[in-house]
Order: sequence, then structure tokens, then C-alpha cells
Amino acid sequence: MKTLSMLFVLAISLFSNDGVHDFTPSSECKECHTQIYSEFYGSMHANATPSQDSIHKAVWDKHPANTKNSRYQCGKCHTPAANNLDKMLTKGEKAMPDAKNATHQEAISCAYCHRIEGIKKHPKSNTNIINKIPNSYYGTSKIGPDSPYHKIMTEGNEHMQNGNVCIGCHSHKMNKNKLNVCSTNIANEMDGANCVSCHMPEVKGSMSSISDTRTHSFHGFPGTHYNSDMLTKYVDISILKNINNFIVNIDNRSSHALLLHPLRVGILKISVNRAHETIKLEKEVFVRVIGKDGKPTMPWIADTIIKDTMIKANEKRAIKRDFKILKGDRVDVVLGWFLVNPKALKKLGLQKEKAATKFHIFKKQSFTF
Repeated sequence: MKTLSMLFVLAISLFSNDGVHDFTPSSECKECHTQIYSEFYGSMHANATPSQDSIHKAVWDKHPANTKNSRYQCGKCHTPAANNLDKMLTKGEKAMPDAKNATHQEAISCAYCHRIEGIKKHPKSNTNIINKIPNSYYGTSKIGPDSPYHKIMTEGNEHMQNGNVCIGCHSHKMNKNKLNVCSTNIANEMDGANCVSCHMPEVKGSMSSISDTRTHSFHGFPGTHYNSDMLTKYVDISILKNINNFIVNIDNRSSHALLLHPLRVGILKISVNRAHETIKLEKEVFVRVIGKDGKPTMPWIADTIIKDTMIKANEKRAIKRDFKILKGDRVDVVLGWFLVNPKALKKLGLQKEKAATKFHIFKKQSFTF
């Protein structure tokens, strides 16, 4: 009986981010880290909950576990600072997201991320191991003395140092059918890529009012929702003109696919401006559709990849158009995406939701011949 109890405790620890549920509210960081807090407050990390992210809510509303007698299974990564995270992740318990619970609305909080001391790899999804000492945080560098409000620890935390601190949640997600529904394609290797160098670049401004620095790591986390312009340097667009056609080359120099979530749709728009006329050519669509029995489904039902035209990591994709370019023509290319596949809007009830229907322009370039 004692052995069974020990195994039960171990299981809870493994799947609930090491069982730590007491985190300093992010608002307390604001006084010293004013600019960083402002960046964080507008990021998806701060708005990952069902009450703050309309797209996530639409998907969660369709989940079979979304009943008053069930639990919020997405809490492991969407509300990891919740004070009842164990219940959210334990079968038989009742724990739903609560807009009135302040710890739920912390989403992926400052204190939560900066207390990650290790990552437990697992076939289904990874687990963050949290430092159990309150107000003791990890960072990428140690400048000046510890704050009077908290201790900064850098020694011994390889994951914060090499940028892989993010892959506790962002590595992969395997559903019950053993389909990896959302992956960064790094094969779960802890030393394969540096998320921080791309998604937390150095920008102007002091990291705090206590340790005066010229720059700090950007905490707005550039991605598909916000600040994507900070990532354009990792994708190059060029054109090769032939006699009767031309080729648009898209060179994805990042270590993961252009878009990761199966709801996303990437689009390349191509037009030719000739004299006073604009000629719109066929769009190129990039998708990764998951489903079952040949039809798109929600991620918890899917058991196969139906279609995958997404630009992969380190891939140079050539898009050919049979159109003869003349002297003086200008070819305009626009690369962007929808956060929700337009074909899924009605099913998710997101037809009138701006975040879901807006076309996000990532990169525009013009080529004159």
C-alpha cells in the first residue's frame, strides 16, 4: 500500500510540473522590470488562458473533457501557475479554468518560467521541473548583486543558458493516438536549437531599475500572434526569372517549420504590376492538416497527417509560376498566415473573431525587372 502511495505521488509530480503551485504574481515584477513587464503583458505567455485567448477557448469548448465535472487538461502549459494544477492533471478530479481565480489568470507567469531548473523528457509531452525555493530565479546572465526582492541563480541551469528552457512545453504534444499534433521538429533533443536567441532577442532598454544595462532580452516573445516582424530575418525571399516563367524562393533558415500549430495556414500572395495594371497570380498555400479517415478533425481525434505542405526547418521552397516577366514589371510577394484555417472558422464559431480571421502579413518584398 505504501508503494502504491509513493507511485501515485510520483505520477502527480511528473505530470504537474513538479507539484509546485506557489508563484509570485507577475504584477510584483513591474516595479523594477517596467519595460520587461510591459513586453510580457502583451505577449501570448501572459494571455494563454481560455478567457484571454479566443482561439484557444474555441478549441477548448469543443474538447470532450470540457464539462463541469471534468478538468482542464491544457493547464499544464496554458495555466502552469494555477494553484490547483495537480487537480487539472489528475484523472477523476474536477478542476476547470476559472476567470475569477487570480492564479489561473497568471497564465505562463514570470516567476513560473524563471523557476524552471530542469526538463523531464517524456514521449507524450515534456515536463518542467520547478525550483522549490520561493523567490529564487534563474536567468541567462548575472549582472550586479541579487535583488532585495529575489535571488538570481545562473549556475548549474544549462536549460536557461542554452535556450532550451522553452521545450518543456514547446517541444511536442502527442495525443492518445500517438500522433504528434504540434511539434517544433527538434526530435526532442535538448541541444538542438536555441529558442531564446530567436524569440527573445536583445533589445534596447535596461533589464531593471536596480541593475542598469543597455539592453535586455525581449519578453514579448515574437511569434505568429505578435511581434512576428522580429523574426523576418530568418526567412529570405528571392526571385529567379526565366524566359517564360519565374520562381519565388522561400528560404526558411530557422530550426523548425514555418508554422507549427495545425490550425495555422501560411499563404504566399504573388502579383505582377505592369504599367497601370495589377495581375494577381495563383496563391501558394502552406498547411499541415491532421485528421482521421481522410477528413480533418480536432487534435484529440486525429490519428494521421492528411496533408503537409508546410515549409520545413532549413528548407528552401521553390514556387514556380508560368508567367513571362517583361522589362519594367514589378513582382510583389507577400508571405503571411491565418491563425485559424478559414475552412475551420465556422466549426469553431470564430467567423466574427478578428484574431482568427485577420491575415497576418509576415514579410513583403518587391522585385523590379
